[in-house]
Amino acid sequence: MSDEIDRLALANQICFAAYSASHAFARRYKPLLAVLGVTYPQYLCLLVLWERDGLSVKEIGQRLLLDSGTLTPLLKRLEAIGLLVRRRDRADERVVRISLTERGRALRATAEAIPPAVMQATGCSVAELGALRDGLLALRDNLLAEVEDEAG
Repeated sequence: MSDEIDRLALANQICFAAYSASHAFARRYKPLLAVLGVTYPQYLCLLVLWERDGLSVKEIGQRLLLDSGTLTPLLKRLEAIGLLVRRRDRADERVVRISLTERGRALRATAEAIPPAVMQATGCSVAELGALRDGLLALRDNLLAEVEDEAG
């Protein structure tokens, strides 16, 4: 028997481990977010705005690693359900600022129950999840830096 690892075995792929974990997260979040009436990407936008309201589309996109072509339809849907408003910046008409409505701000209280429910579902401690998050962020940053190096 060989000690060599099959580099193409699905079980050995870190990308599949991350992908399948992401899929599992989406399945866990779905019923929790149904209570809020939003999708997971919309929830991520709300998280950003609950931290700091009044950001530009560009600033939100930078935080979520999304381009404006992906982000704008998502923001329009959140506006259509009354959770935020999009307005041109008075100082610079090219900039669109996003602000939560009263309903959008109030939804935060309901969303407070989501992180504990997800944490419980993971079966991990706060410390374990923190270490995992930090490792994933470092992995993401390394991969993005590599892609940017190759592109430019």
